[in-house]
Amino acid sequence: MHHHGYVWTGPKQRYDDEALRRPPPPHPPPDGSRPDLVLRHREVKAEFPTVDLPPLETAYWLIKPEKLVRGTWEEPKEAADWLGERLGEYATLVVDFLETPRDIEAGVKARTARGTVREGRADVQDSPWRAGPSLQHRRQ
Repeated sequence: MHHHGYVWTGPKQRYDDEALRRPPPPHPPPDGSRPDLVLRHREVKAEFPTVDLPPLETAYWLIKPEKLVRGTWEEPKEAADWLGERLGEYATLVVDFLETPRDIEAGVKARTARGTVREGRADVQDSPWRAGPSLQHRRQ
């Protein structure tokens, strides 16, 4: 097994564009639909596979371009250490969005991620808009 690392930074307004963070519906809107819906479907269909926004589901990273992968590791400790370093690196950029800098304690999040990944229990993703890492549990 191996682990990939991704990083996205940008304005929260862009992050909140959920249509670009999920795959488009498999079929376009039916004939006679509002022109804005048809246009939006085309936009999402064209952009989702290549846009660097973090997808709503971790597994969707795997259909993104390889150039978005910031690192690949065989060992979960190495991946979790990288995540902890990124959290520390970007913490100062997001403090304005948080109630207190303690909301983004890179060491705690890295330890949580390391244990989760090491045990193969879940994929880990994190954002300053979350209280803690999101664990995408794997089905056994």
